[in-house]
Amino acid sequence: MAYQSLRLEYLQIPPVSRAYTTACVLTTAAVQLELITPFQLYFNPELIFKHFQHIFCDKFPSLAVGQDEQVKGTFNPGIAVGHIYFFLEDVFPNQPGGIRILKTPSILKAIFDTPDEDPNYNPLPEERPGGFAWGEGQRLGG
Repeated sequence: MAYQSLRLEYLQIPPVSRAYTTACVLTTAAVQLELITPFQLYFNPELIFKHFQHIFCDKFPSLAVGQDEQVKGTFNPGIAVGHIYFFLEDVFPNQPGGIRILKTPSILKAIFDTPDEDPNYNPLPEERPGGFAWGEGQRLGG
């Protein structure tokens, strides 16, 4: 029963996130079980683009680029920027005395924000779930 619920939760993850998470878990497991070494996960652009070496490692494809960067011990600016953004957007504003430092540009709000719902909007009968007038009636106790 627990397996089924875990499986259902796993299948509800969006496909790209599910593939990335699976690749990270499998890559970590393969390294811990010593099926591959961290060196085999090394991504070397010079070897790939100048010497036309294949992107795939000998035993396992190098899919988890972010994890590869951590394994190599090199600096990945994308990971650093992501952590800084998370701290400034989600952690710091919720601290006592914290403020929201980052402001979303108005052009992005205009493009991506959904319009406010009109409280006076009355959907057509064919747009109502099941064709019923849900929400119409009297309040309980009133």
